[in-house]
Amino acid sequence: MAQVQYYGTGRRKKAIARVRLVPGEGRIVVNSKDLNVYFGMDTLKTEVRRPLEATGTMQKFDVIAKVEGGGYTGQAGAIRHGIARALLEADGEYRPVLKKEGFLTRDSRMTERKKYGLKKARRAPQFSKR
Repeated sequence: MAQVQYYGTGRRKKAIARVRLVPGEGRIVVNSKDLNVYFGMDTLKTEVRRPLEATGTMQKFDVIAKVEGGGYTGQAGAIRHGIARALLEADGEYRPVLKKEGFLTRDSRMTERKKYGLKKARRAPQFSKR
């Protein structure tokens, strides 16, 4: 018999995460590496776990995530978004909890483009009177 799996796609900045939830004991694997190996900072690890902790499903599902693009912070946010969407697919009753915490909302903030005549998006060349 095929194992039950729930899918969710999460995005943040330039990062895209494809997340699979499988019934298990709470392991989180990111790009074939353990969560603790892939993310060095504790804040990013807790960020990824937050949807599972909010719904009380930490020991219920194993998370398998494939993430590409962006930096570590964006990738952690994308995985969090993907986990929340997959949990919603697993059980619709989690929706009020996930919505209240803001896990279902796609963070639409992107990097501002560089403008001509400037060094970065807003950083102007250094001004000297003489």
